[in-house]
Amino acid sequence: MPLTAVPDFAPALPEIFLGAGALALLMLGVFRGEKSAALVSWCAVGVLVVAMLLVLKVGTERQVALNGMFIADGFGAFMKILTLGGSAVAILLSIDFNRRQGIARFEYPVLVVLSTAGMLMMISAYDLISLYVGLELQSLALYVVAAFDRDSVRSTEAGLKYFVLGALASGMLLFGASMVYGFAGTTSFDGLQQGLQHGGALSLGLLFGIVFIIVGIAFKVSAVPFHMWTPDVYEGAPTPVTALFALAPKVAAMALLVRVMIDPFGRLVSDWWQVIWAISIASMILGALAAINQRNVKRLMAYSSIANMGYVLIGLATGGPNGVQGVLFYLAIYVVMTVGAFAVILCMRRDGKMVEEIADLSGLARTQPALALALAIFMFSLAGIPPLAGFLAKFYIFLAAIDARFYGLAVVGVLASVVGSYYYVRIVKIMYFDEPAPALDGQVSPVVSAVLAVAAVLTLVFFAYPAPVADAAAAAAATLFTG
Repeated sequence: MPLTAVPDFAPALPEIFLGAGALALLMLGVFRGEKSAALVSWCAVGVLVVAMLLVLKVGTERQVALNGMFIADGFGAFMKILTLGGSAVAILLSIDFNRRQGIARFEYPVLVVLSTAGMLMMISAYDLISLYVGLELQSLALYVVAAFDRDSVRSTEAGLKYFVLGALASGMLLFGASMVYGFAGTTSFDGLQQGLQHGGALSLGLLFGIVFIIVGIAFKVSAVPFHMWTPDVYEGAPTPVTALFALAPKVAAMALLVRVMIDPFGRLVSDWWQVIWAISIASMILGALAAINQRNVKRLMAYSSIANMGYVLIGLATGGPNGVQGVLFYLAIYVVMTVGAFAVILCMRRDGKMVEEIADLSGLARTQPALALALAIFMFSLAGIPPLAGFLAKFYIFLAAIDARFYGLAVVGVLASVVGSYYYVRIVKIMYFDEPAPALDGQVSPVVSAVLAVAAVLTLVFFAYPAPVADAAAAAAATLFTG
Protein backbone atom coordinates (compact mmCIF):
# COMPACT_ATOMS: atom_id res chain seq x y z
CA MET A 1 0.00 0.00 0.00
CA PRO A 2 1.42 3.41 -0.92
CA LEU A 3 2.23 5.69 1.98
CA THR A 4 -0.19 8.29 0.64
CA ALA A 5 -3.06 5.82 1.17
CA VAL A 6 -2.28 5.27 4.85
CA PRO A 7 -4.79 7.23 6.98
CA ASP A 8 -3.38 9.96 9.20
CA PHE A 9 -4.51 9.09 12.72
CA ALA A 10 -2.94 12.11 14.47
CA PRO A 11 -6.05 14.37 14.29
CA ALA A 12 -8.10 11.56 15.89
CA LEU A 13 -5.65 11.07 18.77
CA PRO A 14 -8.14 12.12 21.52
CA GLU A 15 -10.77 9.66 20.27
CA ILE A 16 -8.23 6.84 19.96
CA PHE A 17 -6.92 7.56 23.45
CA LEU A 18 -10.44 7.48 24.90
CA GLY A 19 -11.12 4.12 23.27
CA ALA A 20 -7.87 2.65 24.55
CA GLY A 21 -8.43 4.24 27.95
CA ALA A 22 -11.90 2.71 28.24
CA LEU A 23 -10.46 -0.75 27.54
CA ALA A 24 -7.71 -0.22 30.11
CA LEU A 25 -10.24 0.95 32.71
CA LEU A 26 -12.37 -2.09 32.00
CA MET A 27 -9.45 -4.41 32.60
CA LEU A 28 -8.56 -2.51 35.78
CA GLY A 29 -12.08 -2.95 37.08
CA VAL A 30 -12.18 -6.63 36.18
CA PHE A 31 -8.92 -7.42 37.97
CA ARG A 32 -9.58 -5.21 41.02
CA GLY A 33 -13.18 -6.37 41.50
CA GLU A 34 -16.40 -4.58 42.38
CA LYS A 35 -14.77 -2.46 45.09
CA SER A 36 -12.70 -0.67 42.46
CA ALA A 37 -15.53 1.66 41.40
CA ALA A 38 -14.03 4.76 43.05
CA LEU A 39 -10.55 4.03 41.71
CA VAL A 40 -11.82 3.45 38.17
CA SER A 41 -13.91 6.63 38.40
CA TRP A 42 -10.91 8.76 39.35
CA CYS A 43 -8.83 7.13 36.62
CA ALA A 44 -11.64 7.83 34.13
CA VAL A 45 -11.55 11.50 35.09
CA GLY A 46 -7.79 11.41 34.48
CA VAL A 47 -8.35 9.84 31.06
CA LEU A 48 -10.80 12.60 30.14
CA VAL A 49 -8.40 15.30 31.32
CA VAL A 50 -5.58 13.81 29.23
CA ALA A 51 -7.96 13.71 26.27
CA MET A 52 -8.51 17.47 26.76
CA LEU A 53 -4.77 18.03 26.57
CA LEU A 54 -4.62 15.94 23.40
CA VAL A 55 -7.39 18.07 21.88
CA LEU A 56 -5.27 21.13 22.58
CA LYS A 57 -2.21 19.38 21.13
CA VAL A 58 -4.06 18.57 17.89
CA GLY A 59 -4.78 22.28 17.67
CA THR A 60 -7.33 24.40 15.86
CA GLU A 61 -5.95 24.15 12.33
CA ARG A 62 -8.37 22.48 9.93
CA GLN A 63 -7.26 18.88 9.24
CA VAL A 64 -9.26 16.28 7.33
CA ALA A 65 -8.21 12.71 8.09
CA LEU A 66 -9.24 9.05 7.90
CA ASN A 67 -9.93 9.18 4.18
CA GLY A 68 -12.12 12.25 4.45
CA MET A 69 -14.40 10.89 7.19
CA PHE A 70 -12.96 12.87 10.11
CA ILE A 71 -12.18 16.55 10.62
CA ALA A 72 -10.31 18.40 13.34
CA ASP A 73 -10.65 22.18 13.52
CA GLY A 74 -11.18 25.06 15.93
CA PHE A 75 -14.93 24.50 16.11
CA GLY A 76 -14.43 20.85 17.01
CA ALA A 77 -11.73 21.65 19.58
CA PHE A 78 -13.99 24.12 21.40
CA MET A 79 -16.91 21.70 21.55
CA LYS A 80 -14.70 18.76 22.53
CA ILE A 81 -13.31 20.66 25.51
CA LEU A 82 -16.87 21.40 26.68
CA THR A 83 -17.92 17.79 26.14
CA LEU A 84 -14.93 16.29 27.93
CA GLY A 85 -15.34 18.74 30.80
CA GLY A 86 -19.03 17.88 31.14
CA SER A 87 -18.33 14.15 31.19
CA ALA A 88 -15.51 14.51 33.73
CA VAL A 89 -17.68 16.55 36.10
CA ALA A 90 -20.56 14.08 35.70
CA ILE A 91 -18.25 11.25 36.81
CA LEU A 92 -17.02 13.31 39.76
CA LEU A 93 -20.59 13.97 40.86
CA SER A 94 -21.41 10.26 40.63
CA ILE A 95 -18.68 8.87 42.93
CA ASP A 96 -20.28 9.65 46.29
CA PHE A 97 -23.85 9.27 44.99
CA ASN A 98 -23.30 5.77 43.59
CA ARG A 99 -21.64 4.66 46.81
CA ARG A 100 -24.53 5.92 48.94
CA GLN A 101 -27.14 4.38 46.63
CA GLY A 102 -25.40 1.01 46.53
CA ILE A 103 -24.83 1.13 42.77
CA ALA A 104 -21.07 1.81 42.83
CA ARG A 105 -19.88 -0.44 40.00
CA PHE A 106 -16.78 0.10 37.89
CA GLU A 107 -18.74 -0.29 34.64
CA TYR A 108 -20.32 3.16 35.07
CA PRO A 109 -17.22 5.33 34.40
CA VAL A 110 -16.16 2.96 31.61
CA LEU A 111 -19.50 3.44 29.88
CA VAL A 112 -19.24 7.22 30.30
CA VAL A 113 -15.77 7.23 28.71
CA LEU A 114 -16.98 5.08 25.80
CA SER A 115 -19.98 7.36 25.33
CA THR A 116 -17.68 10.39 25.37
CA ALA A 117 -15.54 8.82 22.65
CA GLY A 118 -18.69 8.60 20.55
CA MET A 119 -19.50 12.23 21.31
CA LEU A 120 -16.08 13.35 20.12
CA MET A 121 -16.56 11.29 16.98
CA MET A 122 -19.89 13.05 16.41
CA ILE A 123 -18.26 16.46 16.75
CA SER A 124 -15.53 15.59 14.21
CA ALA A 125 -17.68 13.56 11.82
CA TYR A 126 -17.11 14.63 8.20
CA ASP A 127 -19.17 11.95 6.52
CA LEU A 128 -22.70 10.67 7.06
CA ILE A 129 -21.29 7.22 7.85
CA SER A 130 -18.85 8.38 10.52
CA LEU A 131 -21.64 10.62 11.85
CA TYR A 132 -23.84 7.59 12.42
CA VAL A 133 -21.04 5.51 13.96
CA GLY A 134 -20.27 8.25 16.49
CA LEU A 135 -23.95 8.79 17.27
CA GLU A 136 -24.57 5.11 17.96
CA LEU A 137 -21.40 4.69 20.05
CA GLN A 138 -22.63 7.54 22.21
CA SER A 139 -26.22 6.31 22.38
CA LEU A 140 -25.61 2.63 23.13
CA ALA A 141 -23.58 3.47 26.24
CA LEU A 142 -26.14 6.05 27.39
CA TYR A 143 -28.99 3.53 27.07
CA VAL A 144 -27.21 1.40 29.66
CA VAL A 145 -26.31 4.18 32.12
CA ALA A 146 -29.91 5.47 32.07
CA ALA A 147 -30.98 2.11 33.53
CA PHE A 148 -27.87 1.70 35.68
CA ASP A 149 -29.84 1.42 38.94
CA ARG A 150 -31.11 -2.07 38.14
CA ASP A 151 -33.21 -2.35 41.31
CA SER A 152 -35.16 0.84 40.56
CA VAL A 153 -38.29 0.54 38.44
CA ARG A 154 -38.04 4.20 37.48
CA SER A 155 -34.45 3.84 36.29
CA THR A 156 -35.25 0.73 34.26
CA GLU A 157 -38.24 2.47 32.72
CA ALA A 158 -36.09 5.49 31.87
CA GLY A 159 -33.54 3.31 30.09
CA LEU A 160 -36.26 1.48 28.14
CA LYS A 161 -37.98 4.69 27.03
CA TYR A 162 -34.70 6.22 25.97
CA PHE A 163 -33.73 3.09 24.05
CA VAL A 164 -37.04 2.72 22.17
CA LEU A 165 -37.33 6.39 21.20
CA GLY A 166 -33.60 6.60 20.48
CA ALA A 167 -33.86 3.67 18.07
CA LEU A 168 -36.73 5.44 16.31
CA ALA A 169 -34.67 8.63 15.99
CA SER A 170 -31.67 6.66 14.67
CA GLY A 171 -33.89 5.07 12.04
CA MET A 172 -35.14 8.45 10.89
CA LEU A 173 -31.59 9.78 10.70
CA LEU A 174 -30.50 6.77 8.66
CA PHE A 175 -33.46 7.22 6.34
CA GLY A 176 -32.50 10.86 5.84
CA ALA A 177 -28.87 9.93 5.19
CA SER A 178 -29.93 7.34 2.61
CA MET A 179 -32.07 9.94 0.83
CA VAL A 180 -29.18 12.42 0.79
CA TYR A 181 -26.90 9.73 -0.63
CA GLY A 182 -29.49 8.70 -3.21
CA PHE A 183 -30.04 12.21 -4.54
CA ALA A 184 -26.52 13.63 -4.07
CA GLY A 185 -24.47 10.53 -4.86
CA THR A 186 -22.09 10.91 -1.90
CA THR A 187 -22.04 10.73 1.90
CA SER A 188 -18.95 12.92 2.26
CA PHE A 189 -19.49 16.41 3.67
CA ASP A 190 -16.82 17.73 1.35
CA GLY A 191 -18.45 16.03 -1.65
CA LEU A 192 -21.88 17.38 -0.70
CA GLN A 193 -20.50 20.87 -0.29
CA GLN A 194 -18.75 20.82 -3.67
CA GLY A 195 -21.78 19.36 -5.42
CA LEU A 196 -24.08 22.05 -4.03
CA GLN A 197 -21.60 24.81 -4.86
CA HIS A 198 -21.68 23.73 -8.49
CA GLY A 199 -25.45 23.80 -8.57
CA GLY A 200 -25.99 20.06 -8.49
CA ALA A 201 -28.21 17.85 -6.37
CA LEU A 202 -30.74 20.60 -5.58
CA SER A 203 -33.85 18.47 -5.42
CA LEU A 204 -36.90 17.99 -3.25
CA GLY A 205 -35.66 14.54 -2.26
CA LEU A 206 -32.41 16.00 -0.95
CA LEU A 207 -34.30 18.55 1.13
CA PHE A 208 -36.49 15.82 2.59
CA GLY A 209 -33.33 13.92 3.47
CA ILE A 210 -31.95 16.97 5.27
CA VAL A 211 -35.20 17.31 7.24
CA PHE A 212 -35.00 13.68 8.40
CA ILE A 213 -31.38 14.19 9.47
CA ILE A 214 -32.45 17.25 11.46
CA VAL A 215 -35.20 15.18 13.11
CA GLY A 216 -32.74 12.45 14.11
CA ILE A 217 -30.30 14.90 15.68
CA ALA A 218 -33.05 17.06 17.23
CA PHE A 219 -34.04 14.03 19.30
CA LYS A 220 -30.58 14.02 20.87
CA VAL A 221 -30.80 17.70 21.84
CA SER A 222 -34.37 17.31 23.20
CA ALA A 223 -35.82 19.84 20.79
CA VAL A 224 -39.62 20.00 20.43
CA PRO A 225 -41.44 17.97 19.12
CA PHE A 226 -38.80 15.29 19.66
CA HIS A 227 -38.48 15.93 23.39
CA MET A 228 -40.98 13.36 24.69
CA TRP A 229 -38.32 11.17 26.32
CA THR A 230 -36.62 13.96 28.25
CA PRO A 231 -38.81 14.56 31.35
CA ASP A 232 -39.30 10.86 32.10
CA VAL A 233 -35.65 9.93 31.57
CA TYR A 234 -34.40 12.91 33.59
CA GLU A 235 -36.71 11.99 36.47
CA GLY A 236 -36.15 8.23 36.39
CA ALA A 237 -32.41 8.00 35.81
CA PRO A 238 -29.99 8.31 38.75
CA THR A 239 -29.26 11.99 39.36
CA PRO A 240 -25.60 11.90 38.17
CA VAL A 241 -26.81 10.25 34.96
CA THR A 242 -29.37 13.02 34.55
CA ALA A 243 -26.57 15.54 35.00
CA LEU A 244 -24.55 13.73 32.32
CA PHE A 245 -27.51 13.78 29.91
CA ALA A 246 -27.96 17.51 30.48
CA LEU A 247 -24.29 18.25 29.79
CA ALA A 248 -22.05 16.34 27.39
CA PRO A 249 -24.54 14.69 24.98
CA LYS A 250 -26.37 18.00 24.48
CA VAL A 251 -23.15 19.79 23.58
CA ALA A 252 -22.01 17.01 21.22
CA ALA A 253 -25.37 16.70 19.47
CA MET A 254 -25.66 20.46 19.03
CA ALA A 255 -22.13 20.56 17.62
CA LEU A 256 -23.09 17.82 15.17
CA LEU A 257 -26.25 19.66 14.12
CA VAL A 258 -24.34 22.90 13.58
CA ARG A 259 -21.62 21.20 11.54
CA VAL A 260 -24.08 19.29 9.37
CA MET A 261 -26.19 22.35 8.65
CA ILE A 262 -23.33 24.82 8.07
CA ASP A 263 -20.63 22.72 6.42
CA PRO A 264 -22.19 20.52 3.69
CA PHE A 265 -25.60 22.24 3.56
CA GLY A 266 -24.60 25.84 4.24
CA ARG A 267 -25.55 26.84 0.70
CA LEU A 268 -29.10 25.66 1.34
CA VAL A 269 -29.61 27.82 4.42
CA SER A 270 -32.55 29.57 2.75
CA ASP A 271 -34.25 26.17 2.44
CA TRP A 272 -33.67 24.72 5.92
CA TRP A 273 -33.69 27.72 8.24
CA GLN A 274 -37.49 27.56 8.50
CA VAL A 275 -37.26 24.09 10.04
CA ILE A 276 -34.75 25.21 12.68
CA TRP A 277 -36.81 28.37 13.24
CA ALA A 278 -39.96 26.34 13.95
CA ILE A 279 -38.16 23.87 16.24
CA SER A 280 -36.53 26.73 18.13
CA ILE A 281 -39.81 28.55 18.78
CA ALA A 282 -41.62 25.36 19.78
CA SER A 283 -38.81 24.42 22.20
CA MET A 284 -38.71 27.83 23.85
CA ILE A 285 -42.48 28.03 24.29
CA LEU A 286 -43.00 24.48 25.53
CA GLY A 287 -39.96 24.62 27.80
CA ALA A 288 -41.24 27.85 29.37
CA LEU A 289 -44.87 26.82 29.81
CA ALA A 290 -44.61 23.11 30.66
CA ALA A 291 -42.16 23.69 33.52
CA ILE A 292 -44.50 26.02 35.42
CA ASN A 293 -46.56 23.25 37.04
CA GLN A 294 -43.69 20.84 37.70
CA ARG A 295 -43.22 19.65 41.27
CA ASN A 296 -40.17 17.45 40.71
CA VAL A 297 -36.95 19.43 40.41
CA LYS A 298 -35.40 17.00 37.91
CA ARG A 299 -38.44 17.23 35.63
CA LEU A 300 -38.22 21.01 35.91
CA MET A 301 -34.57 20.85 34.83
CA ALA A 302 -35.64 18.67 31.89
CA TYR A 303 -38.02 21.32 30.60
CA SER A 304 -35.42 23.96 31.36
CA SER A 305 -32.95 22.12 29.12
CA ILE A 306 -35.57 21.96 26.35
CA ALA A 307 -36.04 25.72 26.55
CA ASN A 308 -32.28 26.30 26.60
CA MET A 309 -31.82 24.24 23.46
CA GLY A 310 -34.51 26.40 21.86
CA TYR A 311 -32.44 29.50 22.63
CA VAL A 312 -29.32 27.82 21.22
CA LEU A 313 -31.15 26.96 17.99
CA ILE A 314 -31.81 30.68 17.44
CA GLY A 315 -28.12 31.05 16.66
CA LEU A 316 -28.15 28.17 14.19
CA ALA A 317 -31.27 29.49 12.45
CA THR A 318 -29.39 32.65 11.49
CA GLY A 319 -26.93 30.52 9.50
CA GLY A 320 -24.07 33.00 9.96
CA PRO A 321 -20.81 33.32 11.94
CA ASN A 322 -22.39 35.55 14.59
CA GLY A 323 -25.13 33.01 15.20
CA VAL A 324 -22.68 30.12 15.51
CA GLN A 325 -20.53 32.19 17.87
CA GLY A 326 -23.65 32.75 19.96
CA VAL A 327 -24.29 28.99 20.00
CA LEU A 328 -20.79 28.23 21.27
CA PHE A 329 -20.87 31.04 23.84
CA TYR A 330 -24.28 29.96 25.13
CA LEU A 331 -23.29 26.30 25.44
CA ALA A 332 -20.15 27.16 27.43
CA ILE A 333 -22.20 29.10 29.98
CA TYR A 334 -25.03 26.53 29.94
CA VAL A 335 -22.59 23.78 30.95
CA VAL A 336 -21.40 25.75 34.00
CA MET A 337 -24.92 26.71 35.13
CA THR A 338 -26.25 23.18 34.71
CA VAL A 339 -23.31 21.62 36.55
CA GLY A 340 -24.00 23.90 39.50
CA ALA A 341 -27.73 23.22 39.53
CA PHE A 342 -27.28 19.45 39.53
CA ALA A 343 -24.57 19.66 42.19
CA VAL A 344 -27.19 21.28 44.44
CA ILE A 345 -29.78 18.63 43.53
CA LEU A 346 -27.27 15.95 44.56
CA CYS A 347 -27.15 17.62 48.00
CA MET A 348 -30.91 17.13 48.45
CA ARG A 349 -30.83 14.24 50.95
CA ARG A 350 -32.98 13.69 53.99
CA ASP A 351 -32.36 10.84 56.41
CA GLY A 352 -29.88 9.36 53.94
CA LYS A 353 -32.36 9.23 51.05
CA MET A 354 -32.59 11.42 47.96
CA VAL A 355 -35.51 13.86 47.80
CA GLU A 356 -36.48 15.51 44.53
CA GLU A 357 -39.60 17.59 45.17
CA ILE A 358 -39.30 21.36 44.88
CA ALA A 359 -41.24 21.61 48.17
CA ASP A 360 -38.30 19.90 49.89
CA LEU A 361 -36.34 23.12 49.33
CA SER A 362 -38.73 25.13 51.52
CA GLY A 363 -36.87 27.37 53.93
CA LEU A 364 -33.49 26.09 52.78
CA ALA A 365 -32.01 29.57 53.32
CA ARG A 366 -32.52 29.18 57.07
CA THR A 367 -31.19 25.64 57.43
CA GLN A 368 -28.38 25.69 54.82
CA PRO A 369 -27.82 29.30 53.71
CA ALA A 370 -24.72 28.57 51.59
CA LEU A 371 -26.51 25.88 49.57
CA ALA A 372 -29.54 28.14 49.11
CA LEU A 373 -27.33 31.01 47.94
CA ALA A 374 -25.60 28.79 45.38
CA LEU A 375 -28.92 27.51 43.99
CA ALA A 376 -30.27 31.07 43.87
CA ILE A 377 -27.25 32.12 41.79
CA PHE A 378 -27.84 29.31 39.30
CA MET A 379 -31.61 29.90 39.11
CA PHE A 380 -31.19 33.64 38.51
CA SER A 381 -28.53 32.90 35.91
CA LEU A 382 -30.74 30.37 34.11
CA ALA A 383 -33.49 32.97 34.14
CA GLY A 384 -31.15 35.40 32.38
CA ILE A 385 -31.06 38.04 35.10
CA PRO A 386 -28.08 40.45 34.92
CA PRO A 387 -25.27 40.62 35.82
CA LEU A 388 -25.00 36.82 35.96
CA ALA A 389 -23.52 34.68 33.17
CA GLY A 390 -26.89 33.48 31.87
CA PHE A 391 -27.84 37.03 30.91
CA LEU A 392 -24.79 37.36 28.67
CA ALA A 393 -25.53 34.01 27.04
CA LYS A 394 -29.04 35.08 26.03
CA PHE A 395 -27.84 38.54 25.08
CA TYR A 396 -25.38 37.13 22.53
CA ILE A 397 -28.02 34.83 21.05
CA PHE A 398 -30.69 37.53 20.75
CA LEU A 399 -28.15 39.97 19.33
CA ALA A 400 -27.23 37.44 16.62
CA ALA A 401 -30.94 37.05 15.76
CA ILE A 402 -31.40 40.83 15.50
CA ASP A 403 -28.29 41.19 13.31
CA ALA A 404 -29.76 38.56 10.97
CA ARG A 405 -33.10 40.44 10.95
CA PHE A 406 -34.86 37.56 12.74
CA TYR A 407 -36.81 40.01 14.87
CA GLY A 408 -39.75 37.69 15.46
CA LEU A 409 -37.46 34.93 16.73
CA ALA A 410 -35.74 37.35 19.11
CA VAL A 411 -39.08 38.64 20.43
CA VAL A 412 -40.38 35.11 21.07
CA GLY A 413 -37.10 34.28 22.80
CA VAL A 414 -37.34 37.28 25.10
CA LEU A 415 -40.99 36.55 25.95
CA ALA A 416 -40.25 32.88 26.61
CA SER A 417 -37.35 33.91 28.81
CA VAL A 418 -39.66 36.19 30.82
CA VAL A 419 -42.23 33.41 31.26
CA GLY A 420 -39.53 30.88 32.12
CA SER A 421 -38.08 33.15 34.78
CA TYR A 422 -41.24 32.53 36.82
CA TYR A 423 -40.36 28.95 37.73
CA TYR A 424 -36.72 29.80 38.39
CA VAL A 425 -37.62 32.68 40.70
CA ARG A 426 -40.32 30.56 42.35
CA ILE A 427 -37.62 28.18 43.59
CA VAL A 428 -35.75 31.13 45.12
CA LYS A 429 -38.98 32.32 46.75
CA ILE A 430 -39.60 28.84 48.20
CA MET A 431 -36.07 28.69 49.64
CA TYR A 432 -36.11 32.15 51.19
CA PHE A 433 -39.72 32.92 52.13
CA ASP A 434 -41.59 29.65 52.72
CA GLU A 435 -41.79 27.88 56.04
CA PRO A 436 -38.82 25.50 56.46
CA ALA A 437 -39.33 21.86 55.55
CA PRO A 438 -37.48 19.20 57.59
CA ALA A 439 -33.79 19.99 57.25
CA LEU A 440 -31.72 18.28 54.58
CA ASP A 441 -28.71 16.24 55.59
CA GLY A 442 -25.78 18.53 56.25
CA GLN A 443 -23.09 16.15 54.98
CA VAL A 444 -21.95 17.07 51.49
CA SER A 445 -19.19 15.29 49.60
CA PRO A 446 -16.01 17.42 49.34
CA VAL A 447 -15.94 16.78 45.60
CA VAL A 448 -19.53 17.97 45.14
CA SER A 449 -18.79 21.00 47.36
CA ALA A 450 -15.78 21.88 45.20
CA VAL A 451 -17.74 21.55 41.96
CA LEU A 452 -20.54 23.64 43.45
CA ALA A 453 -18.19 26.40 44.60
CA VAL A 454 -16.32 26.63 41.29
CA ALA A 455 -19.56 26.74 39.27
CA ALA A 456 -21.02 29.44 41.52
CA VAL A 457 -17.91 31.61 41.32
CA LEU A 458 -17.70 31.29 37.53
CA THR A 459 -21.38 32.18 37.17
CA LEU A 460 -20.90 35.25 39.38
CA VAL A 461 -17.66 36.66 37.99
CA PHE A 462 -18.07 35.72 34.34
CA PHE A 463 -19.85 39.00 33.56
CA ALA A 464 -16.76 40.95 34.59
CA TYR A 465 -14.41 39.09 32.25
CA PRO A 466 -16.23 37.31 29.38
CA ALA A 467 -13.58 38.10 26.76
CA PRO A 468 -11.63 34.80 26.80
CA VAL A 469 -14.70 32.65 26.17
CA ALA A 470 -16.21 35.12 23.71
CA ASP A 471 -12.96 35.36 21.72
CA ALA A 472 -12.50 31.59 21.71
CA ALA A 473 -16.10 31.14 20.52
CA ALA A 474 -15.60 33.71 17.74
CA ALA A 475 -12.39 32.03 16.56
CA ALA A 476 -14.01 28.58 16.67
CA ALA A 477 -17.05 29.77 14.71
CA ALA A 478 -14.83 31.41 12.10
CA THR A 479 -13.08 28.09 11.31
CA LEU A 480 -16.43 26.61 10.34
CA PHE A 481 -16.97 29.26 7.66
CA THR A 482 -13.41 29.77 6.40
CA GLY A 483 -12.49 26.11 5.93
